[in-house]
Amino acid sequence: MRDYQKEFAGRVEFIQSLLTQSGAKGIVYGNSGGKDSALVGILCKAACDNTLGVILPCSSRRNYEEDAADARAVADQFHIETRLVDLTPVKEAELKALSGVASPNAAALANIAPRLRMLTLYAIAASENRLVAGTGNRSEAYVGYFTKWGDGACDFNPIADLTVTEVYEFLRFLGAPESIIRKPPSAALFDGQTDETEMGITYGELDGFLQGQNISPAAQARIDRMHAVSEHKRRPILTYPGEKQ
Repeated sequence: MRDYQKEFAGRVEFIQSLLTQSGAKGIVYGNSGGKDSALVGILCKAACDNTLGVILPCSSRRNYEEDAADARAVADQFHIETRLVDLTPVKEAELKALSGVASPNAAALANIAPRLRMLTLYAIAASENRLVAGTGNRSEAYVGYFTKWGDGACDFNPIADLTVTEVYEFLRFLGAPESIIRKPPSAALFDGQTDETEMGITYGELDGFLQGQNISPAAQARIDRMHAVSEHKRRPILTYPGEKQ
């Protein structure tokens, strides 16, 4: 197991250094009520008292109920300022604007909410001279389980090197609310959705692979395929190389 006391100090110092270099006066992040946002919020608050967590419900009933309650539980325990922005009307307006122009498929529809959330976080950040903290972990990044220009966008990410297993270990070390640790991970993109069901593999299998363990051929094949098709999410933007002079 990692030395989480040392990890905590190192990550706090990393965040403080970024703030000093950037001249930003604070941090903002999406407080989803999930494991990753909980850890990011705790780390950011330890590094900067002017840390803001924004609860951003969008269409899913779980956003308004279980997730919002868990988001507030973390914020209350660790004294993190909280605001709420209801994005359901914004999503409805976007879909209305698209009517007659395009017919969004399931993937396009699912990705609207994460992109609206990031738009909102950057609007707040620009208005209040804050940095946007990312909440993606190593496991999800490897298989591309994030929305490009949505939750994959940020100014910095203090947990990008941690697997899901390590995120949970870190949260237990920090004494985070049990409700966060116990509930099945979900992006709550629609009611009833869970990460593992949607991916078709468990985080135990994915983290085992990332740690060099042997996993089932079926899980290995699924991970390899997801990694390959999501490569565009991890690489820099492709640009024309220019003519050689």
